This record gives sequence, structure tokens and C-alpha cells, in this order.
Amino acid sequence: MNTASMYQHSERAATRVGTADVDVSIDPKALEIARRGGLYELGESYIRGQWECSDLTHALYRLFTSDPRCDVRFSKLSPRFISYVVWDRLRNAQTGKGAYEVARRHYDLGNDLFAAMLDSATMSYTCGYWNAANTLEEAQVAKVDLLCRKLALQPGMRVLDIGCGWGNFARYAASRYGVSVVGLTVSKEQAALARERCAGLDVEIVLEDYQNYSGEFDRIVSIEMIEAVGRKNMPSYFAMVERCLKDRGLFGLQVISAESFSRYSAPALDQYILWLQRRIFPNGYLPTLPQLIKPARGALVIEDLHNFSADYAKTLHAWRERFEVGWPALKESYGEPFRRMWSYYLQGCEALFQARMVQLYQVVYSKGGIPGGYTAVR
Repeated sequence: MNTASMYQHSERAATRVGTADVDVSIDPKALEIARRGGLYELGESYIRGQWECSDLTHALYRLFTSDPRCDVRFSKLSPRFISYVVWDRLRNAQTGKGAYEVARRHYDLGNDLFAAMLDSATMSYTCGYWNAANTLEEAQVAKVDLLCRKLALQPGMRVLDIGCGWGNFARYAASRYGVSVVGLTVSKEQAALARERCAGLDVEIVLEDYQNYSGEFDRIVSIEMIEAVGRKNMPSYFAMVERCLKDRGLFGLQVISAESFSRYSAPALDQYILWLQRRIFPNGYLPTLPQLIKPARGALVIEDLHNFSADYAKTLHAWRERFEVGWPALKESYGEPFRRMWSYYLQGCEALFQARMVQLYQVVYSKGGIPGGYTAVR
């Protein structure tokens, strides 16, 4: 059976993803666009409303995993793709004013958008921990508490939260563990709401790029902020952590990691990440596992590495459901092209984590090593 006849808009094609039978109907125009321009152009055409799909997550999953029934080949890289990869190697886009671009174009889109999509109790825009959780809120609380326990927080400790978001970790750690927290963010919208949410607690929210900040702390935490640091700034990022962390102190890092734009990665992954960098997370970069291990050559010692990547697919699915439910109240402010762009983002990322092409790690580093060893917490 050829691809065109298989994906006629009026027909259905079934495949198995995990243990569930998934019924997917995709406009055959989408497959032709993918052949010509890859997942970057596929995303652009989806925003323009040029094709439809009954289940976008599973259609993208099949493209990412090169399901032979899709018969899509990414054999020719576009000049746009090649020029971006070359330019990304030459520039340092995440320093100076560039460090604030992701805030301006993403996190400052509007607190109404994120309040509709995220759970209202935590306002956490990072992967939840679903080990024993049944709801999004439970998963987000479990994630924060897991990090607090991994860092062995004790009353009176000073903690630095690099990339504090809307203050979820700061509020939880200060109220439940009695620590003093300084939260850094480059987003004005996040800073304003974080201060409101942390009012009355021993929490200071600072609108500042990590590259310009200094201090001394017993513990440091950074939850999915390192993706905005950039390839060229990894050494300075870890140097800042090492400089600000007391001897024998602990650093907890939650990070999205991928082997993108390398000879180890899949073209489909690279093309989708390029789209994310242009449309959703400007100047974003996903560190590789070797880059996360490299700091251990200095004073920082890796004490624990925890992979719970599959939990991100569940988290993204929950966000998408909430976004769709909340869309009627948002549509006048954001418009239909934005809805389609955001859907391609959320469902594409869900598919990536389903396919295990992108990983989610929690890494615990110590400064100088823990005498007698570190006891892992789960």
C-alpha cells in the first residue's frame, strides 16, 4: 500500500504506541510537506492551518521514530537548517541582552496563559514526578519535595534557586523546610507573581541574569533553567555554581538533555528542535550528557543521576489538556495561529519524550565530595 492511499483524509490508520491502539487520521499534505521541508516546515504549515490531524501527538511520534508506514525520508537538509546550525556554532546568543530574550518572547507572554495551562497550586512549568502521583498537582509537589530531600535541606540553610520561575520551589522549600531562598529570574512577569506567591516567607526574588550574580549558599537548585544557558556558556554556568556553593554543599539540577545537532542525533529531532528554538524557546539549547558530566572534572562531584524522562510525556499531556480547556478564555488575546503553534509545541514535545529521544535528569552534585558517600533518594 502506498503512503498516499494509506493516509487519505477520509480514512483511518491504526498503529500501536506503548500498549494502546491509536487511531490517527492525518492530512496527506502533511506528509508531503515533511518530505520537502522536514518537521520545521511541517510546524510552520500547521500554524497556517494547511493540514489537520486527529491525533497530532501520535502522528509526530511516528515521524520521530521513522515508522516505515509513514514512508517519510529526511534526506535533504534545507539551507535554512544548515545556516542555523553553522550560526549557532559561531555566536553566543545567550549572553548580555540575549539572556533576557527568552523571557521577553516566552515567559512574559502573559501569566493568564500559564495560569490556564499549569496547575494553580504550584504554577510549576517543569516536569512533574509521577512515581506515586495521580494528578498534575501531586506530581509537581512530589518533584519539588524530591529535590528538597535530595538536597537534605535543614532549617536555617541558605538556598539559591537559579531560574526560580513563579516561585514554586522557593515557596515550598521555605515553608516546609525552613530555609532561606534567593530566587533568580530574567522574567519580569515571573518575578512579580513569584514575589506575590512568596509573600511573608524568607524568600527574595531577584530579577537578574545568573551571570551577574554572586553570593554564598549551602545549597543551590536549578530546575530546567540550564536549557537557556547555551552551549558556549556551560563552563561559566558551572563555574558560577561552584563559586557560590559552600564546600561540601549540594547542587540539584533538573535538566532536559538531548544529543541534538550532532552526528548521534536524528534529523527529525534536529528539525523539530530548530522549530522550537525559533518559535517557542529563543536561543534555547539542550545540554548533552557529556556536558553534564564534565563539571565533575573540577570541584563538583556527581553524587546521583536520576532519569525519569517518561514522566515528562505525562506532564506535557496534562498541560495540553488544561490548555485546551482554558483556551476559550484565551483565544481573544492570543488568536488561532498561536493556539496551533502552542499545540504543535506541546504535542511534539510529548511525542519526543514518548519516543525517548529527549531525556529528563535530576543530577545531584557536591562541592568536593561527601565524606563517606551520598545516599540516593527516590
